Amino acid sequence: MTDTSAPTTRFAVPGRIAVSNRAAAVWQTATLTEIRRETPHASTFRFAVPGWTGHLAGQHLMLRLRAEDGYVAQRHYSIASHPDDTGHVELTLDHVEGGEVSGWFHTVAEPGDTVEVRGPLSGFFAWPGDRPALLLGAGSGVVPLMSMLRQHRARRLSVPLRLVVSARGPKELIYAREYGAETTTVFTRTAPEGVPVGRMAAAHVAPLLAEQPPGGWEAYVCGSNGFAEHASRLLVEAGQPVDRIRIERFG
Repeated sequence: MTDTSAPTTRFAVPGRIAVSNRAAAVWQTATLTEIRRETPHASTFRFAVPGWTGHLAGQHLMLRLRAEDGYVAQRHYSIASHPDDTGHVELTLDHVEGGEVSGWFHTVAEPGDTVEVRGPLSGFFAWPGDRPALLLGAGSGVVPLMSMLRQHRARRLSVPLRLVVSARGPKELIYAREYGAETTTVFTRTAPEGVPVGRMAAAHVAPLLAEQPPGGWEAYVCGSNGFAEHASRLLVEAGQPVDRIRIERFG
């Protein structure tokens, strides 16, 4: 998810709160344990959350930062880690210009810092792993889709999964080292020699719809408003039923 607020505050580490088994209903303390650089403008932040019992791929959480003066900022962020990573959760955040929360993470946060999280939240965009999944994402919209891909691999699921991911260029491709044969990459600004440049198009989507595994695809689209509209239109034009397209937008 994207953080679009203006920077105003340097946040202090919040105090611990009680951990409940009803994880989605209460705030839990999350301790930052690792920071991994994904692109020049995006990093993955790994947290230890003792009360975290797992999630469904595609779900998100609410994250809260509390400043020394009592000011609180809350944001929704998609979960990047696979569902079986109990006790831990990973978020991949863009460093958004003017973003107070993403700015804090990218310029201030260090391992050992704590934040508060609540979740997992929302089941609409969740993929339980029991049906073929066709995933279309752009930029940081690939984050919840990566949770699905990681689940597919970790559990060695036999149901088909395909991912089409769009980025401005190779340097902006989040999780570039993790993609395999199931993934088609689309570059909109710059690309390696011999690779065409342009928006995601029917040529990327229609052949996947033509495969039509038993039961058909469940399509998941995540990205900006413009990308969500464009990608869902490509799916419909290629024959994907509208009621089997799930869309998550940010911006």
